[in-house]
Amino acid sequence: MKSVLNWMVVAGVSLAAPLHLAQAADMTDMNQPLPVAADAGLAKPENGTQPTPNVLNLLREIETLKAEVAKLRGLTEVQAHQLDTLDKRQTDLYADLDQRLTELAKEAKAAVPVAPDAATVAPPDAQVESAAYEAALKLFREDSYTAAIAAFKTFLKTYPDSALAPNAQYWIGYSYYALKDYKTSLAQQQKLVVVYPTSAKVPDALLNIASNEIALNKLAAARKTLEQLVARYPGTPAADLASRRLATLK
Repeated sequence: MKSVLNWMVVAGVSLAAPLHLAQAADMTDMNQPLPVAADAGLAKPENGTQPTPNVLNLLREIETLKAEVAKLRGLTEVQAHQLDTLDKRQTDLYADLDQRLTELAKEAKAAVPVAPDAATVAPPDAQVESAAYEAALKLFREDSYTAAIAAFKTFLKTYPDSALAPNAQYWIGYSYYALKDYKTSLAQQQKLVVVYPTSAKVPDALLNIASNEIALNKLAAARKTLEQLVARYPGTPAADLASRRLATLK
């Protein structure tokens, strides 16, 4: 009987020991912090990745390039404005000079006495000639460039030997320039230089040639034309404007 009791005590202790160990393990687990899921994303930035130094450098370079492009665009606009201003001054200056020359030519021809046999030659009326030129110039000043071209061409056809013929040829070329037909304008001004090489209008034609070359993006040719103008016709209004334009192009 005693041996049976001893066996039951030993068995009870053996059974109780694992149960106690299991309860202790459960209590230990409860005291440990919960594991953090690997994909919880708590430590990740909003966009998922941190920019690398190479990416940051690239972004800085892009911003620098944007600033440089904006600066260059501003300089281009300023230069274009300066060129337009110079062209406007040139137009006003030469239009006024032409008007004065026309009036002086009219007065000079009116003062010349007519020879007795001049009636047989039948020279053109100086007043009619001057009036035709003034009418064409008036069309130009009113920005009626197409009509001005036709009027000046008619004048040249009617009065090919007129002292105002080089002026008429110049305004034909400049009218095409105002119409943005730069190739035709360039050809017309080059014609003036060839047909009337000794005319006082050649410096003006060279300046307009340079303007057309700039408009056609022939900058090297434009610089050469302006340099020739300054060298050949120093002290003229056209040469002064050419010097300013050269400074703008450099």
